[in-house]
Amino acid sequence: MEKKFVAGLLIFLLSGVGFVFAGDADDIAKHPECPYCGMDRAKFAHSRMLFTYEKGTEIGFCSIRCAAVDLALILDKVPTYYGVGDYNTKKLIDAEKAIWVIGGDKMGVMTRQAKWAFANKKDAEAFIKSHGGKLATFEEALEATYAGMYQDDKMIREKRKMMKEKMKKKQ
Repeated sequence: MEKKFVAGLLIFLLSGVGFVFAGDADDIAKHPECPYCGMDRAKFAHSRMLFTYEKGTEIGFCSIRCAAVDLALILDKVPTYYGVGDYNTKKLIDAEKAIWVIGGDKMGVMTRQAKWAFANKKDAEAFIKSHGGKLATFEEALEATYAGMYQDDKMIREKRKMMKEKMKKKQ
């Protein structure tokens, strides 16, 4: 019994699914799912965002795309902190200080054009060397998110429609 538990835990941790550093698990425990798409924030720890608003309220998202939806919908609440998961370490970092990469050959989360955050420029440049993309600031990543939102929403609707059709065929 003990061997099965240890083996299962080891497989879970090595798979990278839901792997988050202990100091960052708190925001995921408080906000396990994205309020806009329902995606598991632990699974997408590398792209998740956490906003802290005036008066200390927080909201967690799976990606910059869903965070942008919140910013567009709630104009009267001013964020005092924008946190984002570092692409490599999955640790929560300051999104405004992060080095962002827009584009590349890695599929984005909830978007056609990926936007990834890195704690340091060296890691961002290494990503670009391997996968393409261009360096950006948080503001530029957010602008690109808004610019692509129509196409992203269209893509998401098409994927969800296909998933529903697959589920109907299985029944």
